[in-house]
Amino acid sequence: MENPLSTILPSFFHFSDLHGTQLMLLVGIMMFFGSFGGRIFQRLKIPQVVGYIVIGILIGVSGFAVLGKNTVAALNPISTASLSLIGFLVGAELKIEVIKKYGKQFVGILIGESITPFFVVALLTGSVTYLFTKSLAQSLSFGLILGAICAATAPAATTDVLKEYRTKGPLTTTILGIVAMDDAVALILYAIAATISAPLLGGNEVSFLSQLGAIAYDIFGSVTLGLLFGFILNLILKNIMQNEGRVLGFALGTLFLCTGLCSSLGLDNILSSMFIGFFMTNFAHPKTNVMFRLVEKFTPPIYVLFFVTVGAKLNVWIVTPFIAIIALLYVGGRTLGKTIGSRLGARITHAPETVRKYLPFCLLSQAGVAIGLSIAAGNDFPDSIGPQIMLIITATTFIVQILGPICVKYGVTKAGEVGLNVTAEDLMKSARVGDVCIKGHHLCRGESYTIVNDTDMVGEIIANFTHHENMNYEVRSTEKETDGKLVGQISIEHLKEALQMGEMGENLLAMDLMEKPKITCTPETPLPEANELFTDYDTDSICVVDGENRPLGMLEKFALDHYIHTRIVELEHKLAKMEG
Repeated sequence: MENPLSTILPSFFHFSDLHGTQLMLLVGIMMFFGSFGGRIFQRLKIPQVVGYIVIGILIGVSGFAVLGKNTVAALNPISTASLSLIGFLVGAELKIEVIKKYGKQFVGILIGESITPFFVVALLTGSVTYLFTKSLAQSLSFGLILGAICAATAPAATTDVLKEYRTKGPLTTTILGIVAMDDAVALILYAIAATISAPLLGGNEVSFLSQLGAIAYDIFGSVTLGLLFGFILNLILKNIMQNEGRVLGFALGTLFLCTGLCSSLGLDNILSSMFIGFFMTNFAHPKTNVMFRLVEKFTPPIYVLFFVTVGAKLNVWIVTPFIAIIALLYVGGRTLGKTIGSRLGARITHAPETVRKYLPFCLLSQAGVAIGLSIAAGNDFPDSIGPQIMLIITATTFIVQILGPICVKYGVTKAGEVGLNVTAEDLMKSARVGDVCIKGHHLCRGESYTIVNDTDMVGEIIANFTHHENMNYEVRSTEKETDGKLVGQISIEHLKEALQMGEMGENLLAMDLMEKPKITCTPETPLPEANELFTDYDTDSICVVDGENRPLGMLEKFALDHYIHTRIVELEHKLAKMEG
């Protein structure tokens, strides 16, 4: 079926090929509208990656065809670079201590969630294909190839959701470990399926040993190249860590150089990049860990371009009734197989309850490797099942790329891991002055004992100091004209000076000792802004007031630090409880 939307826009807005400045215009369109779509979906409580893909669909070959087929093909380097960055950051999470702790669990779940959908999809799609074709050989081959391809899980959309929602915990750790490894299982399953199918379809027989040899070359070659480049990058970075610009330059240069060599040598750039990250996080100098933070800050615009390109490639107008039925069976069988397999593997390896219950929701996305294997099927079986395999994988990729991120968000949310991967800086960004607590007393809510009247005597104020942790008090006016408004502040140093005067000092009033407040803030002031005020005004206390300058309590530096430290400890205890 022809795309009915492609003729709506004038030819000026259609890019069939890239020429000169058109590239900049096109990248601007993709990045601007992709970011806009991501923001809209984020406001709708849907992962932003879905917004990127939807925008890609609208401007791609399925929509208004702003991006033509040739243009989409010319943008492949963006996809390659994005997948390398994703592999690199996934590798950074594969710490040796994590592998030692979860290794048995990873392997058990990996086997279950890869092998089970292979058999389920092969049985379902093969049986229905036989009803249409009445050919046992073709239906068996069809089922085996689709079963092998369905084992792969796309790391890109999945890890983007984990990053967006700052997840951390046993489920997140398991997801990262599984998506990093199940592509290799899919490659092996495809080699077996292709070897069985070739003679059945009357084509040239494919040697199983030669297939395994090619896979071994791909896997071990990619791992070796990644470790080599990780070793080189470590040697370079440990001498230039003081210059963040050079660190980022060398890190990205090494990563893309390795990616280019992988393309030239026919190796897997995702796997190779992953092992650069693996080497750097486990064997490099500890100071080089800052590199991961720098690279992560560089990735958001690249991810936008990548997922817009993914959406632009999807063609929803190619589906026939037969393709539609097989595609639905493929998605349903793959989902059922991964659910049964992952839960069975998690149960056998005694994984935490959250992993058993919610991991299946996080394994639905497919993209790069699945599409790559469908193209391989198209090349291996061009005159029989190859073209149909490519159409089915394209159609199902459209479905799971939209639904997959939403399911990942549901899984990690239900597992209680959202927002746990945060730093002190992150906690500061999401909090306000009114959130700071000391022993259950919320400052700025009328429950604080950090306010005195200007007519209170020093002895009364000292009595308050002995019962509370505050080092500073706000002073409010008792005069009619300024009744209840902030007029000053008293510190413990002021009280010490009064006590040195003896009995006369105890009879002094607050107004005799107070000083003018250096700075004020409100309960709605963001904590990062309040923290900067401490430095800018060289003070350890800030008076908190309402809109009418009425005192509400003191914000002290130690209280802010105590609040952040307490929150971090709470998160660590929550993680420890999850991990058993």
